Amino acid sequence: MNEFLQLLIVGISQGCIYGLMALGFVMIYKATEMVNFAQGDMMMLGSFVAWTLIMDLGMPFWLGVPATLIVMALFGALVDILIVRRVIGQPQFAVIILTLGLGIIFRAAAGMIWGHVPLTIDSPISGFSSFYGVVIGNERLVIIAVTALLITILWTYFRYSKWGVAMKATSQNQLAAYYSGIPVRVIISAVWAVAAAISALAGILLAPITLIEPMNGLLGIKAFAAAVIGGFGSMPGAILGGLIVGIIEPFAAAYVPAVKGSMVYIVMLIVLALRPQGLFAQIHKKKL
Repeated sequence: MNEFLQLLIVGISQGCIYGLMALGFVMIYKATEMVNFAQGDMMMLGSFVAWTLIMDLGMPFWLGVPATLIVMALFGALVDILIVRRVIGQPQFAVIILTLGLGIIFRAAAGMIWGHVPLTIDSPISGFSSFYGVVIGNERLVIIAVTALLITILWTYFRYSKWGVAMKATSQNQLAAYYSGIPVRVIISAVWAVAAAISALAGILLAPITLIEPMNGLLGIKAFAAAVIGGFGSMPGAILGGLIVGIIEPFAAAYVPAVKGSMVYIVMLIVLALRPQGLFAQIHKKKL
């Protein structure tokens, strides 16, 4: 029983990381109908920026985290304004190639700037807690708590704030939103900024329990699988899909190690075969 609980908590914490990145995928897709395959690399860059501010420049951890989120939000907005906006109206294939190329460029740039020697961030919450004989790292508990808090904040923001409602309107119909006086381009850049900041937060949460290196950006592939499993148009589905992927990994490694690396993708293919729109997505069309 203890082993089961241990694996479950590890899976939930890892799933929260995937869910946060998947949330970035879904937010950008809902607003622009684009799939940003560089989302995992945004997470990777966020962890390197946090390392620079906290470990290299000596900024206190509690100041370095919000500073990193601001830097990455600005970076995400600039990516939209300077690069992605240029391909609006082009075939989806062009967008896919563009974002895949951006991911490669981001990983190469990270390798040139920070090198390929793995780095780590010292966390002020390091240590272990014990619950009914189950020992778990405090960092993993913080990942779960912060993810729950962020989901609550985002739900409140999208439901009650003026900008949140504007983002929802833009995701439904950009032309109608534009004629209603909503600054669509600004809103889309804001969506990219929020998605980049969320992924950066995932990178910061992951940094104390793993090593920071450029190839961490490839974790975005599993986050993409989580978004597909949950339903690419559903933000709650992104989080739930992330939890499914996160929980699958430790249990597959413990009980079916022969397929531990591919189990997530096997599940994704099964979901696509049985429910192509994803497990938690609602089938609907955009409003005309």
